[in-house]
Amino acid sequence: MTSDQRRRNLGYFFDDALARVPDKVAIIDLFGGSERWVTYRALDRRMDAVARMLARLGVGAGERIAMLVGNRTEFVELFFGAMRIGAIPLPLNTRLAAPSLGDIIARAGCVLGVVDPSCHRDAAAIARDVPLRQRLVLGQAADGLLAFEDELAAPATDIEPPALAEGAQAFQPYTSGSTGRPKGAIMTHRGMLWYVAYNQRYWPSSENDRGLVALPLFHKNALRGTVKPMLYAGGSFVLMPRYEPRAYLEALARYRCTYSRGVAAVFTMFLQHRDFLASLDLSALRSMTIGSAVVAPELMDAVERALPHVRVSESYGLTEGGSPLREPIDGRAVPRGSPGVAAPEIELKLIDAAGREAGEGELVIRSPYVCLGYHNEPEITRQKLRDGWLHTGDVFRRDHEGFFYFRSRVDDMFSCGGENVYPKEVENVLFAHPDVVNAAVAPVPHAVKGFVPAAMVVVRAGASVSADELRAWCVDHGAAYSHPRFIALVGSLPLSGAGKIDRAEVATRLRALYKDYVEVR
Repeated sequence: MTSDQRRRNLGYFFDDALARVPDKVAIIDLFGGSERWVTYRALDRRMDAVARMLARLGVGAGERIAMLVGNRTEFVELFFGAMRIGAIPLPLNTRLAAPSLGDIIARAGCVLGVVDPSCHRDAAAIARDVPLRQRLVLGQAADGLLAFEDELAAPATDIEPPALAEGAQAFQPYTSGSTGRPKGAIMTHRGMLWYVAYNQRYWPSSENDRGLVALPLFHKNALRGTVKPMLYAGGSFVLMPRYEPRAYLEALARYRCTYSRGVAAVFTMFLQHRDFLASLDLSALRSMTIGSAVVAPELMDAVERALPHVRVSESYGLTEGGSPLREPIDGRAVPRGSPGVAAPEIELKLIDAAGREAGEGELVIRSPYVCLGYHNEPEITRQKLRDGWLHTGDVFRRDHEGFFYFRSRVDDMFSCGGENVYPKEVENVLFAHPDVVNAAVAPVPHAVKGFVPAAMVVVRAGASVSADELRAWCVDHGAAYSHPRFIALVGSLPLSGAGKIDRAEVATRLRALYKDYVEVR
């Protein structure tokens, strides 16, 4: 196999780290309640075994394989091992319902599926119900499903990675589907290899870094934010099967993790355990990043107060577009509420409704990372990608120093009696209240104003604040026209499979609750 073929294939992206530190631990896997310490050499050999197995089972370059697998080392082995023969893995959202998963697998034309019954109760049934040539299960073989480990151990011929075309597809992640059914993004080997090198060039990780992954591996926050940077740099990461606040904090301390990334819910939940947090030795922890959804400045402040020695930052990124906004490489501090400035080597601009560049508008970006389109979705591809520019659907404001501030989704902003209301701005006012832990705002119909803001709010344990008091707080601390006319106090907010607030579900529930509230009154 030629060196060039390996260097053009994302499946071999950590070759340099493998050569430097072959016997260093790459992954500490906590799946199943035990520890599995995996070295770079062992990980590489398992990926080669996956490639040989898939080739023996008839999978060819350009063919798609479905991965319904939880947070365990086998996910990493499958994901990159499949790419070594030019196959295209589809990392699936383990929290989707069976019909949605079956639909994705069928529409993608997958030829093989690997399922993990520990991550989805219907995993085996989903594999049996879709038209696949081969079905593998992590566990015992049963009823048409081959045992993954048995197949991996079977004799197979060594493989040569295929010569990849310039725009060859590497994998196919699916967007969260918050605005419709999930769409498969076409991500290329070239773009992904460019990004891991680019990220290391400007914001380098070291061999001494150790990340902690508690979010699902199918999500970009885990794969792009921790797995790839750590393996590329020769670092390591701890892999938790799922997120639980106290277990997460304990893992940070026990394994001397230096950084971790997560969605806002990760941080709001562990902040409810401040006494436990204070009892742990987190002296190795240097940085934490909150991203993948809107981040309230008050949440950043709360995390910094709880962990004063840790640098806390906000990130912005997209499944199909990477992270175009980053902290400045010139060392300037990022203002609270901003994910940063335009990242080097990435083209971006803000455009208004007429497509003209403006100081506030939809963010559009262009870089080697950006996906080629959406699999079997030509109309959506035409809408979202124009001349290589990805239209993100996110509205930002840019200040005079070049820092960007998220305003809303293009379709989130609504008019209330002629005034434009941005849900994030109302949420920020609510977050500023000392008793508020989490909040989500959505419009509800109003006979006079068309729509008015309503909110679902989670308050801290033991707080006695009322909905009326929170409404008064919003009137006093925010724009009068944008205060929530109705507030529902709830124990938790509905989350999507990626751990983000499910805004469509929030809006549905608020409309129903507000309707009942108005009718009673």
